[in-house]
Amino acid sequence: MAITDWPEDLRPRERLIKHGPHALSNAELIAVFLRVGVTGKSAVDLGRDMLSHFGSLTRLFSASLPDFSVINGLGPAKYAQFQAVLELARRAITEELQAGVTLSSPQAVRQYLHLLLAYKAYECFVVLFLDVKNRLIACEELFRGTLTHAAVYPREVVKTALAHNAASVIFAHNHPSGTPMPSSADFHLTQNLKHALGLIDVQALDHFIVGGSDVYSFAEHGEM
Repeated sequence: MAITDWPEDLRPRERLIKHGPHALSNAELIAVFLRVGVTGKSAVDLGRDMLSHFGSLTRLFSASLPDFSVINGLGPAKYAQFQAVLELARRAITEELQAGVTLSSPQAVRQYLHLLLAYKAYECFVVLFLDVKNRLIACEELFRGTLTHAAVYPREVVKTALAHNAASVIFAHNHPSGTPMPSSADFHLTQNLKHALGLIDVQALDHFIVGGSDVYSFAEHGEM
């Protein structure tokens, strides 16, 4: 049965408007985005199929176009729409960070880094460069690695911080394995970077690790 044939109080779009997006399940939110299903399946059914196939929203949004298109009814057009939604979310939070909420709203930083890093299949290291008022100057991916390793060079981080005239920085990288817990190498790297930046009077505020749906903060654990 098509969603248009459902009672109005059960339709995802109408429920979203009446009760807000938090009232909908993941499959229902996907259905609002998809708008239509495929032959024999409503948009909600298709949303459930997508979640079942990929196992999580994180894996759904990080899927490549070939993987995404395996499901009947999905293709380049829907893939592009999903990627556009992700990028809009990233840009919306970037505007917040540029307005100076970096320290006053740590959750905005977490959300931004999760959107930026959680969906990558490779490990990468990014640095958020901040001005004296803790506004975001730039976020740059400085190093990229394989599935399990990215080589990070303090000299390049220092050089880029000087180029941006940054007063402070936040480090972040992802663990494609899905667990955000830091390794001994992560602790060692953090201290090396903190020391190198201290020589040019740039403060290292935090180091976030994104793994799956979780984000680990060094500062919150007293490790900065």
